[in-house]
Amino acid sequence: MKKLAGISGSPGIVIGKALVYLENAFPEIPRHTIQKDEVKSEWKRALDAFEEAVRETRAILDRARREMPKEQADIVEAHLMMLEDEDFRDKIKFRLESRLENIDWIVWDYSHELIQKLIVSSDAYLRERAADVSDVSRRVLRFLLKIKKITLSELAEDVILVVHDLLPLDVLSMRRERVKAIVMDMGSRTSHTAILAQAFGIPAVLGLSNASKEIQSGDVLVADGLNGEVLVGPGEKEIAKYRKAIENYQKKAQELLSGRDLPAETLDGYRVTLKANIEFPEEAERALGYGAEGIGLYRSEFLFLTPGQPAEEEIQYLAYGQVIRVMGGLPVTIRTIDVGGDKVNPEFTEGEKNPLLGWRAIRFCFAQPHLFKTQLRAILRASAIGKVRIMFPMVSGVEELEQALALFDEAKAECRKRKVPFDEDIEVGTMIEIPSAAMTADILAKRSDFFSIGTNDLIQYTIAVDRGNERVGYLAHPAHPAVLRFIKMTIDAAHKRKIKVAMCGELAGDVNATALLLGLGLDEFSMTAASIPRIKRIIRETEISSCRELAKKALACETRQEIVNLVVSWTAQSRP
Repeated sequence: MKKLAGISGSPGIVIGKALVYLENAFPEIPRHTIQKDEVKSEWKRALDAFEEAVRETRAILDRARREMPKEQADIVEAHLMMLEDEDFRDKIKFRLESRLENIDWIVWDYSHELIQKLIVSSDAYLRERAADVSDVSRRVLRFLLKIKKITLSELAEDVILVVHDLLPLDVLSMRRERVKAIVMDMGSRTSHTAILAQAFGIPAVLGLSNASKEIQSGDVLVADGLNGEVLVGPGEKEIAKYRKAIENYQKKAQELLSGRDLPAETLDGYRVTLKANIEFPEEAERALGYGAEGIGLYRSEFLFLTPGQPAEEEIQYLAYGQVIRVMGGLPVTIRTIDVGGDKVNPEFTEGEKNPLLGWRAIRFCFAQPHLFKTQLRAILRASAIGKVRIMFPMVSGVEELEQALALFDEAKAECRKRKVPFDEDIEVGTMIEIPSAAMTADILAKRSDFFSIGTNDLIQYTIAVDRGNERVGYLAHPAHPAVLRFIKMTIDAAHKRKIKVAMCGELAGDVNATALLLGLGLDEFSMTAASIPRIKRIIRETEISSCRELAKKALACETRQEIVNLVVSWTAQSRP
């Protein structure tokens, strides 16, 4: 037996068989010369590979037309057209005949050259086609090299998915009911994969470095998402131990759900609101099942996953409306598109030396006002269905907030011109996730209906640490005195203007931070739905007076460790 130590990305324990998925890895392409009399047989290999690729793509297109939005199906159709394009094939054949090299290399070399030309094109449409050429060429090469493809969307049995890294699009497309746990080399507690795993209730162990190399498909694993450990090849004794742990975990989860309909109120009557963060519309039902009092963060990035193909207004309107209807009058807070940095789509950060400080979130929206206003109109239209709030991410100061509000006013005017109904009193909030925003929270509060603190980014920008960097990720700790002071500063500035403050970062769902955040004056906690019962239990077992005393002492601490020790000591004395 071998034990691998990582971090907990999503809670839960699973025993099962591993499936090692290295879709992004590709073998080195062989290169050698051929004789003239081999050209015919090599070209026959190419034609066979093209036909196999065409058959596979047709099958994907049929499914896409049934199950995916039109713009995603259109991408697949474009791939099919490229595979069937005689000119594309003729150019590959000409290279084969003139260079006398093996067809595998010819396909790769021609595609690579074409991709490079497209990437540097001044035409945005041509740049977007580079991804299509890459996908098509890899599909053909897979058949030429006889590489067996593992399709996550068509998993036939339950697996523990072992990966080096997992893109959001992988999570979207995989057959999630078959993926019982995720084991990953990369990732942190606040990485996008961790957030997605929590959203779908999939236990995950991340930050394992070399798990995808040390584990083989078929190995029996114990994925312990509670303690951040993976056991490879456990014996009967270990399996029995973990089966008991699974039973205890499930029993506790059911006990917590028994308080689903109780208010999030302290023993001495202090009431807060608990809401859910969601990524996709289908999560709304699950959020209600855990007792969410609304959606505190509806991430809209899934609508912008397809390179160069942002969702049309009608598609966005339907997606927002779906959640609003499910929530049945409870408020839904929609964050405008937050791409770039470490999120979602590489095309937005291509060529940037430091994407985390670059063209992302509200900055991207200002550079793409047509796309931004399309989203704003879709949200406005959805506000006629039920209670909707909107918030802007990555605002660094009042100038950006005023620019966003001006575009929002333009979107409203366009809706009025079309005679499209919307909520004229829709609330607009500012996300506080940059130190400059926290420092000027008193100014931003004058122009905001509410604040939402995004601690994932606030922590990394305050401490100047990339939370996805394994070498320095340990520094990204919420108990840093500067982080607590920024949170307190934001809450005080908001309350002075009589507006409420939510928190939608991962810290809001951290059981070790609940009492401290209550003491700092937080009005609303928004988190992964599955975390709501645990946080509610803590709130209902404590007193606000004690929490305020804890916060006062924490703000007086000089180091992170002092704050951690203080919270641990308080927890040991105060929790039953």
